Amino acid sequence: MPHPLALSSLPLFPLGTVLFPGGALSLRVFEVRYLDMVRKCQQAGAPFGVVALRSGEEVRRAGAPEERFHDVGTLAVIEQLESPQAGLIHLQCRGTERFRIQQRSQLPHGLWVADVELCPPDQAVAVPPDLERTATALAQVVAQLRLRDPDFTMPSPPSDPLADCGWVANRWCELLPVPPELKQQLMALDNPLLRLELVGDVLERTGIAS
Repeated sequence: MPHPLALSSLPLFPLGTVLFPGGALSLRVFEVRYLDMVRKCQQAGAPFGVVALRSGEEVRRAGAPEERFHDVGTLAVIEQLESPQAGLIHLQCRGTERFRIQQRSQLPHGLWVADVELCPPDQAVAVPPDLERTATALAQVVAQLRLRDPDFTMPSPPSDPLADCGWVANRWCELLPVPPELKQQLMALDNPLLRLELVGDVLERTGIAS
């Protein structure tokens, strides 16, 4: 069995949200600890890591709880960077691979870096017949959102999204109004079929795809 690929000193961006592989992420960056980091990542074509906060806040404030975050996160690749004024950067990013933190440290100016191992990517697993309603309901919800908001976008699906449990589950996780802690647990699962089964349970309980 091949050893997982490791990355050293990966810069981290703790957020109050969970980034899923294939997901889109918009960021407004103004803290000094991140401005230089994102510019260096763009110039090098390198990713940074997005991790969901367990406590603390996205923006450091005096008296705020210490930043604590989950061990499993997602690499973010910068697709677009704009700097409308000094000290402000707008980012459009895409989630790629998941990773697990092995060791972390905080630099003097506040930036977190970590040595990480990449998690195995989701295996392509066909959506089973008893879960096809989750995929058809997703298509219906997306169509409704696009009618309400012409600017609504969703990551491009694979050639046959109904054949990919991971893609369907991830897109539902982005849309569902469930606590970030639950989204984190679902994202960290290595089994895409199990992830979709759990999403299906949530959809049934809420009546979205019953």
